[in-house]
Amino acid sequence: MKCRIIHESSLRIRFKIEKPLITIQQADILLYYLEEKSYVKQAVVYERTNDVVVFFKNGQKDAVISAISKFDLNSDSLTDNASQNSGRLITRQFQEKFVGNITLAVARQLFLPLPLRILYTVLKSTGYIIKGIKSLINGKLEVEVLDAISIGVSVIRRDFSTAGSIMFLLGLGSLLEEWTHKKSINDLARTMSLNIDKVWLKTDGADVLVPVSSIKSKDLIVVNMGNVIPFDGIVYSGEAMVNQASLTGESVPVAKREGAYIYAGTVIEEGELIISVDAEAGSGRYDRIVKMIEESEKLKSDTEDRASNLADKLVPYSLLGTAFTYLLTRNIQKTLSVLMVDFSCALKFSIPLAVLSAMKEAGRYKATVKGGKYLEAIAYADTIVFDKTGTLTHACPTVEKVIACAGQNERQMIKIAACLEEHFPHSVANAVVAYAKKLNISHREMHSHVEYVVAHGIASTIKEEKVIIGSYHFVFEDEHTEIAPEDSEIIENLNPQYSHLFLAIAGKLVAVIYISDPLRDEAAEVIAELKRLGIKKTVMITGDNIKTAEAAAKKAGVDEFYAGVLPEDKAAFIEKERNSGKTVIMVGDGINDSPALSAASCGIAIGNGAAIAKEISDITITAESLNELITLKKIANRLIDRINSNYRFIMSFNTALILFGTSGILSPTSSALLHNISTLGISVKSMTDLI
Repeated sequence: MKCRIIHESSLRIRFKIEKPLITIQQADILLYYLEEKSYVKQAVVYERTNDVVVFFKNGQKDAVISAISKFDLNSDSLTDNASQNSGRLITRQFQEKFVGNITLAVARQLFLPLPLRILYTVLKSTGYIIKGIKSLINGKLEVEVLDAISIGVSVIRRDFSTAGSIMFLLGLGSLLEEWTHKKSINDLARTMSLNIDKVWLKTDGADVLVPVSSIKSKDLIVVNMGNVIPFDGIVYSGEAMVNQASLTGESVPVAKREGAYIYAGTVIEEGELIISVDAEAGSGRYDRIVKMIEESEKLKSDTEDRASNLADKLVPYSLLGTAFTYLLTRNIQKTLSVLMVDFSCALKFSIPLAVLSAMKEAGRYKATVKGGKYLEAIAYADTIVFDKTGTLTHACPTVEKVIACAGQNERQMIKIAACLEEHFPHSVANAVVAYAKKLNISHREMHSHVEYVVAHGIASTIKEEKVIIGSYHFVFEDEHTEIAPEDSEIIENLNPQYSHLFLAIAGKLVAVIYISDPLRDEAAEVIAELKRLGIKKTVMITGDNIKTAEAAAKKAGVDEFYAGVLPEDKAAFIEKERNSGKTVIMVGDGINDSPALSAASCGIAIGNGAAIAKEISDITITAESLNELITLKKIANRLIDRINSNYRFIMSFNTALILFGTSGILSPTSSALLHNISTLGISVKSMTDLI
């Protein structure tokens, strides 16, 4: 792409694209392309002026320039991944409607004769009056009733100017509300879209890990237990229990067999499927997420419900106040001034918008929040429970060493271990795969069906011999693996500083893998800060041995720790805490953390963990830093503060408008104008950043 630099600094550069004005779609694709670069902190594309502004990491200017020069505006290779439902398109459409409405209003006032303006006002008023009547017929006293009465009374009094002004202001207010809501939903939906880079492609020879972008319709892909399904498609073979909660709201997994239709974004809880791809990446996925956001009860926090209920309850009081004002003053103008002000509009709009905006802001900090009630849970939480491996400990544990047993070859044992572990993404599994890669050990598929045993390990078959890899409990106590006499000393002298994986073939121990799993540098600081922000109790629960767990707990500074814990025990602990009246956050990353994540008041999954953990969780954060927990807590705390502030402002300001109206200081049109401005103002404020 041809462009020139028009301004630059040490961490910011501005380009001018040298071609005719780019389209909205091209601007979105370019923005997606730039934001995918690890060295780009933020990018802004101005399609009206052909300008591109890029904020980048220190010393990466040349990389930014190179990336811009290599980009092809006419390429469609990124279209599937870039959003096809652009927030920028929504804004453009709103701007056109807004300017169009104002232009038409001015044109009617300047060029239409008075009789035609009156006829237009009367005809338009019927729509508002019909809405009010329908609301009454349905037994509801809502804002539409107040609008219908105020417009109807003005028309009956032949005060067409007031009626026209009221409808004009209501129209602009409705348009602004629609735009802010759609924009918030759109921005949030894009943060919740799937983020899958590679999938297993079924070929004649073996399963091959390939980029998502290379998958075409009718390709066969393999999805194992605990993984997210990346495409819509039809089950070609296999049987599995699929969690569809993210799209359908079903809490119970659904059985899927040959011929069943499967949806992108759902997760396999048990079993394995081979899927014939029906729709390539991107098609229909965004729209389903938007629908889920708009319809799911997960969006509704208790605070939002209270605001909605209070808004409905206040409408009858507004009508009573109107009648009381007329009886006292017999002044239609003062009476209409009361009708022009209602509390419900601002309450019903600003509170949900504040929640949506908070969720969107969390998304900018790489935290995906699935519902407003989970931010509320974080705000009121007094207990937080952490898994250890991959959560409190470093996001990228490493293999320290591998000890071959029973006369086996060390490189061959590493090859087998990596071959099994690559099917089940978890921080420890990733460490084994990375270690094989580091040693340039190719681990081409050599096994049959792979089975993941939750909280224990993996089982498969190679050359008709059973192969298992996992914890001490799984390999020795459950599977009764034998240890060669000459290797007994290896087991007796295991270093408790490390975690251990044990590999067995045909019932005999063949390797011990030492995993170095250091505590995250920021862990102790994050736990201390969470306590300052309102968390009263911190707990670490792990399946590791007690010595390893004790060392990690002491360094992290948690109040309590529990070692050798099974998945069901984690969930039971959380349920016990909740039954005692605690609001509990659970943070984890593995398949074995899923029951606990589901049982918590708010489950937070680490982004590079198992797909099922991310699916079941209520919030997902990246694996980069636990400091995102502090950010989430701050956003949640300040969201509650903002909601309370909105309550106070709406009640006091609208009460003042009513008093000014009844005293004759404000006309009905002025009351309507100030009411709409205040509603818009509190809504815009609700959309601003919390931190």
